[in-house]
Amino acid sequence: MVSTDRIGNPWGSRTPYASGEVWPTRVDSFLTDGVTEADVDRWVQSATILHSNGDGLDIAVKDGRMVGVRGRAVDRVNRGRLGAKDLFGWQANHSTERLTTPLIRRRGKLVETDWDTAMEAVAGRTKQLLDERGPSSVGFYTTGQLFLEEYYTLALIGHGGIGTNHMDGNTRLCTATAAAALKQSFACDGQPGSYTDIDHADVIALYGHNMAETQTVLWMRILDRLAGPNPPSVICVDPRQTPVARASTVHLAPRPGTNVMLMNALLHEVVRNGWIDRDYLAAHVAGFDELQNQLEHYPVERAAEVCDVPVADLRAAARLLGSAERLLSTVLQGFYQSHQATSAAVQVNNIHLVRGMLGKPGCGVLQMNGQPTAQNTRECGADGDLPAFRNWANDSHIEDLARVWNIDPMRIPHYTAPTHLMQMMRYAEDGSIRFLYVSGTNPAVSLPELDRIRKILAQKRLFLVVQDIFLSETAQLADVVLPAATWGEKTGTFTNVDRTVHLSEKAVEPPGQARPDLDIFVDYAHRLGLKDKDGAPLVKWSSPEEAFEGWKRCTAGRPCDYTGITYDKLRGGSGIQWPCNDDHPEGTERLYADGRFWSSPDYCESYGKDMVTGAPLEPTEYQAMNPYGKAVIKAGEYLPPHEAVTDEYPYFLTTGRTLYHFHTRTKTGRAPQLQKAAPEVWVEMSETDAVWHGWTEGDLLRISTPRGRVEARLRVSGIRPGVVFLPFHYGYWDTGSGHKPHGGHGRAANELTLTDWDPASKQPLFKGGAARLERIRTGDGASSPAPTTTASKPVAARVPDTVGGPDATAVEEFPDRLGGAR
Repeated sequence: MVSTDRIGNPWGSRTPYASGEVWPTRVDSFLTDGVTEADVDRWVQSATILHSNGDGLDIAVKDGRMVGVRGRAVDRVNRGRLGAKDLFGWQANHSTERLTTPLIRRRGKLVETDWDTAMEAVAGRTKQLLDERGPSSVGFYTTGQLFLEEYYTLALIGHGGIGTNHMDGNTRLCTATAAAALKQSFACDGQPGSYTDIDHADVIALYGHNMAETQTVLWMRILDRLAGPNPPSVICVDPRQTPVARASTVHLAPRPGTNVMLMNALLHEVVRNGWIDRDYLAAHVAGFDELQNQLEHYPVERAAEVCDVPVADLRAAARLLGSAERLLSTVLQGFYQSHQATSAAVQVNNIHLVRGMLGKPGCGVLQMNGQPTAQNTRECGADGDLPAFRNWANDSHIEDLARVWNIDPMRIPHYTAPTHLMQMMRYAEDGSIRFLYVSGTNPAVSLPELDRIRKILAQKRLFLVVQDIFLSETAQLADVVLPAATWGEKTGTFTNVDRTVHLSEKAVEPPGQARPDLDIFVDYAHRLGLKDKDGAPLVKWSSPEEAFEGWKRCTAGRPCDYTGITYDKLRGGSGIQWPCNDDHPEGTERLYADGRFWSSPDYCESYGKDMVTGAPLEPTEYQAMNPYGKAVIKAGEYLPPHEAVTDEYPYFLTTGRTLYHFHTRTKTGRAPQLQKAAPEVWVEMSETDAVWHGWTEGDLLRISTPRGRVEARLRVSGIRPGVVFLPFHYGYWDTGSGHKPHGGHGRAANELTLTDWDPASKQPLFKGGAARLERIRTGDGASSPAPTTTASKPVAARVPDTVGGPDATAVEEFPDRLGGAR
């Protein structure tokens, strides 16, 4: 047993292991208020909720309150480990700032009301608009943090009941490109790989994925492989000196906006050297000839100039990719939120297709998610896609979904592609959307060009409903605020990146009058009077397990088949990977092991899109690619970024996350250990650029773009010259000190970001706008509030280390070691 400061040492102790071995168990736990394990009344099964890894954990309950957490040793995902957000973030549940009573706007102010009044206002305005303007006046915007059962119910209400095409999730901001890239290459969503591929891979490539901070437990798995015999080689593509970059064999730090150029050069080298599997290509892949022709224009010398990356490093990375016997690739926001997002992510898929590296241990692609239930948002149709990966452009899929829901197919909108969030904002801006129901997300901080977004949300003609657990910046603009229960206060399932389904049981009661999101959605449906074609209620369930059984019926025969999963099967053990059915009763570890893809025109989820224009392909265009049972290689032409640096705005601005916070800090900002570790916004700049300006660590800078300005203290870090970084978590209000307004022009990075999105995935491009910086005042010896343990590690040695102290001490147990069993 080891006690460790898990703020100062976020990844904990090492348990080295070799290729092909089982990852050793390490059980992490944290109990608060002097509580010991003997004091705990009961442990309640759940999984983590503040990232997308899906680590199994148990919640400690004493006297009806959460008092801690413990990793689940039997879980396939984490084998007992927990990250810092898991260990400490649950404390936000008990914050005194929790919403406990519905609120309604009266005379310009939000005042307390009862549930009946609040819900009648929401349902009444919905019905009024449906009568006066029709379904297109109503929009829904949800999160990546609810449960599967809640998303499916919301999708049924929106698509099958109201009949609106305006539904999306904030997964649009973090995972839309993952889905788009998988659909482009494999004609269907669903991650081909498994986390266990880390146990077997000899080369691991991370593209724009700072795994060390975004999926800390997954990074622990890689660190343990690196500490063991025959460690894998690691390729890192990131403009910052992240912990991943520091552990890598080859670190490529391209100019922002040049990812497609970089990927094409790597593919050029792989193909030119013959590091390809021609038998696999002939049997299982369409489109290789087009790729080969395209790559003639992308030699490494050209990419080195455009990307500002040494030729030798490009060739070294390509050699690792081409010589790997077992290659695992992961992709995240560094690609997804950058210029030509889908095209760049698709080229990662292409590397695996030309090398024939899918479906075998150690050979996989993980187009990562950013949120704990982002996969469910996509599967269930709450992000606009149709449930269970049905194709909106295939009439037979619409008819099949209508059969499941027992409604007329014409009630399901499928006249065009579902409306993505940024277009919904435009519709709200021009007045065609008059009702927006926001659940579990905070667009007043998380969307680009925030001054514009605030003005849209504050319009008097827009009826804004916000369902949340805190009075967020968005909730403060609402007409009705509905207090929701959250993780640990309700029951439901959620699915992580590698398709592992977990059950999260209710551990404690929600505060005050707060209700589970499922209960609120079902109440809303009944007040609207939504019926099926036989006159029965459209939503036929009231409990989470009943909703789950309804979802299983919807997935039968589809790629994400859940029919073999039950609540009882999920209790007590590990999570289960879909598809899980009669053919795969224990779940499916890897997809496409037989080289057969879900790409037949009559079955596929998508016919694909033009990656330059975003236009959906017609069925005939898709069929012409001969995709029957095959993956499809799609070449990507490099195009320059839309906003280039200039003399006036000479720096590339990129935004992102830090290890200690999640999204807009509504939860992590209320966990003392996490808030102390990263209490305030900062800006990162390279030592080269800082010296040129004559600036030093801790100086207060103003960062400006054509859209706004932010003030932040300088961290001189290992970021590449010419690029500056801002964490996006910090909103207009200071969560950590009780929602007091922040002076000046705020600190939200999205005051600065531009309204632009990838044409294929419609994901906003938060990385790569142009900015200028000026010093407001010197730091006078003070350092910036940025953590020292992460990608924000300072160049200067004088900066105090980030530590958590006694309040951040967690216990690590090692059951696999002799004498260490519990």
